[in-house]
Order: sequence, then C-alpha cells, then structure tokens
Amino acid sequence: MITLAGIIGSGKSSLTKLLSQELNTTPFFEPVTDNPVLPLFYKGNELAAKKRAAGATDVTNPYTYLLQTFFLNRRFKMIKEAMRGDNNILDRSIYEDAMFMRMNTELGNATQIEYQIYQELLKNMLDEIKLATPKNHKDLMILIKVSYPTMIKRIEKRGREYEQVTNDPSLVDYYKRLLEFYDEWERTYDKSPLLVIDGDKYDFVENKSDRQFVLNTIADTLLDMGKISRDEHLKLYTEN
Repeated sequence: MITLAGIIGSGKSSLTKLLSQELNTTPFFEPVTDNPVLPLFYKGNELAAKKRAAGATDVTNPYTYLLQTFFLNRRFKMIKEAMRGDNNILDRSIYEDAMFMRMNTELGNATQIEYQIYQELLKNMLDEIKLATPKNHKDLMILIKVSYPTMIKRIEKRGREYEQVTNDPSLVDYYKRLLEFYDEWERTYDKSPLLVIDGDKYDFVENKSDRQFVLNTIADTLLDMGKISRDEHLKLYTEN
C-alpha cells in the first residue's frame, strides 16, 4: 500500500491517479467533492479571523472538530478498505490528521477539550490498524513538497472558491503555518519508509520528462524495498 502526503495543491490526487495507472491498482481519493463540511470550515476560519482582528478573544471555528472527525472517519474507512487488497494507493492517509488538528488547536480554531477527544479517537483507530497489519509489513509514504508560490499557483488553477487567498486573506497565514507543520511532520514521520518528491522542481502533471523521472524514482524505491520484482521494475521503466 502506497500513501501520499502533501499540502493543499501539491499534486497528491494527480500522482495517485498516475501511480494507479502505472501499477494497475486501485486508487483511494481524499473526500473533497462530497464533503459538506469543508466549505463551512473555510467560512468559519474567515469569520474567526475577522473577530480576532477586531479584538475578540477565545474565538474558535465551530466547524473545526466536525471537519477533522469527518476526515478521520473517512480516512479510517479508506485505509481499512485498502488493507483488504494488495497494491492500493491512498492520496492522503490517516497519518497526517493529527497535524491538522494540532495546528488548528494552536491557532485557536479548536478547544483543548476537542483536541484531547480527537487524540483519543485517533489513537484507538491507529491501534486497530496496527493490530490488522502483518508483522514487519512496511508500506511506502510519498511526500510531495512544494513551496508557498507553487501551492498558491495550483490552488488558483483548480479554482475552488473557498481555498482562494484572494477571497480570504487570512488563508495566507493559515497556509504558511501549514507548510511549517509539514516540515516538522517530515522530520518526525516514522510509520514507514518515506520518499520525498520535490514538487517545485518536478512537474509530473504537465511535464512528461518530469513525470518519467518521478515514476522511475518511485519504481526504484519499490524495488529497493522488495515490493516489486526486477521484471516488474523493468516493465515500469519501459512503459514510462
């Protein structure tokens, strides 16, 4: 099972689709289009930022805990479904969720009580995943790293209104803080081998040679991990 990580607009869904085609396996995509809470969360962040700017204190986003538990529940379901088969790919995993909730708590968007309850729920889910995972089984986590300018460029390109900094200037600080949290997450992640892709340098969506390089790098990593045979590795190179 391959899991992808990366900030909004890093290209997780695009790489998930490419890998699923190359490896002939099932992709599992992050719930965004069918997520009724996400637009409410962004609106709640905007309103909370305005209240704080006006001098209000102890202002939270009432949709933070709801959104994070929505994502947690969906990702728990996704990873259980993926674990039932072989060679599946998830465009975001449950292993990033705690980072989002911690950041929102530090920003004041969630309360300490909500954070504590969330942490207990996440721990129970991770314990169940660990029990269901074969001993010595190691999956591959792929982190797509992008800078703030690249992130904003891609957010503008895909056009979701509630994600645009032009519509909500408070998102500038939110996104930059999130990039810092991803840097820390990269340094501390230890659940499986981690492969980092430079999303600024390699445009695997628009540039064919960049796409070939990224896919070949992933194939090399899977071979080194013993997840694919040399014949399968050669086939992936040939197809690219």
